Amino acid sequence: MDSQRVIWDPAKYVEFGSYRDRPFFDLTGRIKAPAPRRVVDLGCGPGTLTAALARRWPDAQVVGVDSSAEMVDAANSIAGKPANLSFEHADIAAWMPEPGTDVVVSNAALQWVPGHQDLMRHWLAALEPGAWLAVQVPGNFDSPSHVLMRQLAESARWSTALAGVLRHEDAVWDAGQYQQLLLHAGCETDVWESTFYQLLAGARPVLEWVRGTALRPVMAALDTAEGEAFEEEYARALDAAYPPGPDGTIFPFRRIFMVGRKH
Repeated sequence: MDSQRVIWDPAKYVEFGSYRDRPFFDLTGRIKAPAPRRVVDLGCGPGTLTAALARRWPDAQVVGVDSSAEMVDAANSIAGKPANLSFEHADIAAWMPEPGTDVVVSNAALQWVPGHQDLMRHWLAALEPGAWLAVQVPGNFDSPSHVLMRQLAESARWSTALAGVLRHEDAVWDAGQYQQLLLHAGCETDVWESTFYQLLAGARPVLEWVRGTALRPVMAALDTAEGEAFEEEYARALDAAYPPGPDGTIFPFRRIFMVGRKH
């Protein structure tokens, strides 16, 4: 990947908040920790969902961690931030749980971290018995939105500039592999998949969706003019793959959920 740092836009990320939030609550709703001491949200983004954890467990120390300075700045500016909530600018790949950490959550973040499965093993080894690890990752790397992006990036026009920018085969595992990881780490497991048929409004809404996530590494690797050219070519392909209907544009999004409680 180009050495230029990917810049995350908190406002763009929360543009589809109602759709991005639901998997978080589906995931964390399966955590049955009654009174955790320390709760950590890895890849917390703009922090609004982490704040929900702080309100759920008001006696816990709740910490959001994100590698994006822009996201952490937005999180620290949350209006009415609970007193038991704080945020840290740090790399997930270098994070390890402190003693007393009873709940670790990572929602739609680990797909960006190569080798995150080994990180999960290390975290589980360090967590105390009774602790919870809850992770959600997208399972849509074979969907048209991602396939078309990769195909365009691998085309003759873009392959040199975008070599190695987009990951696919090693981005996430299938649900059964994650379940085996949790079982081998000594956990009770709850693993499932959901496909959300998201009804998006507006012009080219799938493009607007990926502008907040999957398209950002591509834009970071290209200059402004190149980025605009790539985006327009990609948008035309998306128009054909996701035609709008009378009620909006249907965008199926598969997600993989896993919750483990350490014995």
